[in-house]
Amino acid sequence: MRALVALALAVSALVAGCSSQALLADALAAQGQDEEDDLQLAREASAFYLKLSESVLREQPGHSALAGAVAGGFTQYAYAFVAFEAERLENQNLKAALLQRQRAERLYARAQAHALRALETQQAGFAKALAAGVPALKPEQVGLAYWGAAAWAARISLVKDRPEIVADLPLALNLAQAAWQRQPGWGSGDLASLMGTLEAARPGGSAAQAAQYFERAQTLAAGRKAGVFVARAEALAGQDRAAFEALLHQALAVAAQHPNLANAVMRERAQWLLDTLDERF
Repeated sequence: MRALVALALAVSALVAGCSSQALLADALAAQGQDEEDDLQLAREASAFYLKLSESVLREQPGHSALAGAVAGGFTQYAYAFVAFEAERLENQNLKAALLQRQRAERLYARAQAHALRALETQQAGFAKALAAGVPALKPEQVGLAYWGAAAWAARISLVKDRPEIVADLPLALNLAQAAWQRQPGWGSGDLASLMGTLEAARPGGSAAQAAQYFERAQTLAAGRKAGVFVARAEALAGQDRAAFEALLHQALAVAAQHPNLANAVMRERAQWLLDTLDERF
């Protein structure tokens, strides 16, 4: 239903010369929260939604909800449909895998830019504050910070051979920490899970601290999010086959019990990781 409302408003706004941009921005932001568990349908619909939302966001760069939806949309699209495809192609077609990885990096950069631009528009000097440490956020900015940090970190993970981008990891960590300090329960465990992944990945990171973040994420998610178990497996169980496998089976069970788009994405990843287990251990 929300998809039809968003599309109807989009057409009306275009016919009216986009005189209802604020209403359209609100509708598109709400559409970004719709549930869907058919990955193929989601992939086919995402490109139109992202392009439309992005064009409206350019007219209203300070619209927090829409900026968060756009940054989140590009991040999730890159993760679920592009970066994952690059991983699956790695052992079959290196050239194709490289092209997909490069495309994923560009999409993550796009998501990052949208989040940071919105934060800077809302709070002049935000970039300088981020470079200096952990900036203070308003409640409505936590989602922007989450998606900005997630996209930034994911981008860095794909370009280890580009030191000018890798050098920005402390900034991505600052952005995630800013969200954590403001609202650690954001996203019913999504932020806590991101903090666990970042803690495990950062130079000098603590596996014990990362485990605490993931425990918090599992509590907040209340057994409804498969991604927590997949993230924990990849971040902390890479040297323990039994633990890795057990976490992925937990992810599959959660995805089966609670069907939605995020769990469908994680179900597919968890199954692929299990299918290629012998290549990892």
